[in-house]
Amino acid sequence: MKNKLLKNTLRVAFILVSIGSLAFVPWILVKAWILPLPNTVQEQVNDALNYGFDGSIVYVDQGGQPPAFYAAGWHNREKKIPANPHALFKIASISKLYVAVAITKLVKAERLSLNDKLTDFFPELKGRIENAEKISIKLMVQHRSGIPNFTDNPDFWSRPPGSSDEALDYAIDLPANFQPDQDYGYSNTNYLLLSRIIEQVVGYSRQQYFEEEILTPLGLKNTFGSVNDVNLERVMSGYYVGEATDFKTVDQGMLATAEDVGIFLRALNDGSVFKDGEQDIYSSIYEYKHSGLVPGYQSLAEYHHDIDTVVVQFTNTTDFNGYNWNLSQILYGRIVKIIEKNRTK
Repeated sequence: MKNKLLKNTLRVAFILVSIGSLAFVPWILVKAWILPLPNTVQEQVNDALNYGFDGSIVYVDQGGQPPAFYAAGWHNREKKIPANPHALFKIASISKLYVAVAITKLVKAERLSLNDKLTDFFPELKGRIENAEKISIKLMVQHRSGIPNFTDNPDFWSRPPGSSDEALDYAIDLPANFQPDQDYGYSNTNYLLLSRIIEQVVGYSRQQYFEEEILTPLGLKNTFGSVNDVNLERVMSGYYVGEATDFKTVDQGMLATAEDVGIFLRALNDGSVFKDGEQDIYSSIYEYKHSGLVPGYQSLAEYHHDIDTVVVQFTNTTDFNGYNWNLSQILYGRIVKIIEKNRTK
């Protein structure tokens, strides 16, 4: 009897706690998750505007079918220019896939070794980045270096860096997050340093090496290293909730069309971006999908093996609390489900 009473008491307590916790649930996320799926991808892309996104672009490449392009909302909110599915967009950390491919190619060409250490290229960083003499290229690619992430430094957001040198300043002279190869810790600093290593080895810009080894062989003419390399009218505006600023003019790394990202992603997954022996190296060090986030720009890109489909989604509104990031992931998942559902009809 006592055990039964205890169980009932605990059950009631659990229900009360659960009900109380509902006050903290971001209902906009619940709504986006539970609503019935629309019939088409375009309807889902249109629906993104109901959740606070100013604009959205989606590219779908199903094997054996022509690619499909979708857009909704604004390319430029102030000028009332409609979203363009062929616009340039800041792809942020999706660029890490290109860096990992470049490292792979240099390793296969024996211009680099995965065991090379950070101080082999930058001896001046010994003592300024803890364990620099023990951190290998492989560990940086895999985010197992322990090097602090410069975007985790509070000063990065209150005083945004104007250059990669200033960004690096937010990660040096700090304790390591962990000892090399003892944990995983996503760090943009790893890829800033890897990009510099690429440039030191080849003797010219990272972007030029990308063009020679990745972009030109794949026929990609709409992937660039900086907003300074493009006509700004082609770039989709980026917005931050509560801010009037258009982040389009801020130099935040690589830009590409959704189609260029999609073509690259399929080539990455089917191996056509690689030469003989390179894919085995790549598979041992990095992943085959990625997301990206900088102020004003969110991107998700993945090849779905089970349906032989690449889906790339760009949304151009970000926020402080991360709801928009979670929303973009939910909306992306719903698009994939719509594609899956329509394949079975």
